[in-house]
Amino acid sequence: MPKALCSIYIAGEKMKKEFMPFENRIWLSSPTMHGQELAFVKEAYDTNWMSTMGTNINEIEKQICKYVGCKYAVALGTGTSAIHMAVKLAGVKQGEKVFCSDLTFAATVNPIKYEGGEPVFIDSEYETWNMDPVALEQAFELYPDVRVIVVVHLYGTPAKMDEIKSVCQRHNAVIVEDAAESLGATYLGQQTGTFGKYNAISFNGNKIITGSSGGMFLTDDREAADRVRKWSTQSRENAPWYQHEEIGYNYRMSNVVAGIVRGQLPHLDEHIARKKEIYERYRKGFADLPVTMNPYDEKRSEPNFWLSCLLIDNEAMCRQIRDEHEVLYTSETKESCPTEILETLAKYNAEGRPIWKPMHMQPIYRMNGFVTREGDGRAVISTEKGSLVMGKDGKPLDVGRDIFNRGLCLPSDIKMSEEQQEIVIEMVRSCFG
Repeated sequence: MPKALCSIYIAGEKMKKEFMPFENRIWLSSPTMHGQELAFVKEAYDTNWMSTMGTNINEIEKQICKYVGCKYAVALGTGTSAIHMAVKLAGVKQGEKVFCSDLTFAATVNPIKYEGGEPVFIDSEYETWNMDPVALEQAFELYPDVRVIVVVHLYGTPAKMDEIKSVCQRHNAVIVEDAAESLGATYLGQQTGTFGKYNAISFNGNKIITGSSGGMFLTDDREAADRVRKWSTQSRENAPWYQHEEIGYNYRMSNVVAGIVRGQLPHLDEHIARKKEIYERYRKGFADLPVTMNPYDEKRSEPNFWLSCLLIDNEAMCRQIRDEHEVLYTSETKESCPTEILETLAKYNAEGRPIWKPMHMQPIYRMNGFVTREGDGRAVISTEKGSLVMGKDGKPLDVGRDIFNRGLCLPSDIKMSEEQQEIVIEMVRSCFG
């Protein structure tokens, strides 16, 4: 038994173990630096290439193209800016509907609004937690004029790209791929970030490779890459003065940030391997609990295991009620809920997070369309006053809402030791005492 375990006490009706708080915080996913990053940042400083041009930028664009397998890459200030450029290239216009993964972070969706588009959210499926191809087909039945979809690989797990591509091909739709969380993940041996016509990855501070910030636009279309280079530098024309003939953006990555990314890239496979070890240790440690880990298709995909997540079985959920800003729950014997587990981790200086709250549940997007595998999800929600209802197959129709309600993200930092992770596992287990 780990040394950090102490006495046992009674909390309400539940027997619970008491732990010593971690001396140093155990993070969800923080940057892991290796030293080479500083050398490349210093190179930018010493050569005075501190702005949006320089060797570091050129090198990471080449290296990402080689690693991922795309023809062109454009280094940008954020992953969000890369998605924005992709949506703009896809031709989204004012008032046009765009299909988008529902269970994701707002950065996936907001760029659609930047271009005046109207997101329509596609529910998830349980096998990967990503966009449900069946719901996507239903969406085209409801909105046959849609010509752009934005698909996410949630928490580093590839979506069902064969099925999604097949649906999009039948309806002549362009795929924008948000691979912000999935750099290094593969589907049928192919790297994510290469399935869409226009694609985006992220180097944000908590991603598997970080530049402290930054992102990258990926494509096999040279003209598209050239347009992004122009748009991202305020759309400056080739003239001896500052000539502008279309709207531009200050989106380019700095050579300093690129230096950090350049120092990180050689360690990408090492980070992925470490993340997978963490995932597998959790899966083994929770084998006898009424929970499952975030799933993936083991025959077709290999995630980058960016975040390890937990889904509590329906029968083991204690009572939990959430409003827009607060949550209440009742601690019950042999049962738990995401809030109880997260509060337990926080009490002992470990960081977990709720699952992304689905976009169709967000106040800003509550009036937008939402489609489940059986059709218009908004009709179901309004009929049932927001509660989960079962489909013809006996499973919840609003899958994203169900995953949000029962799921959480576990500490997944690769600097966490094996002993520390074992203590985290014991903390989670104590919630089901």
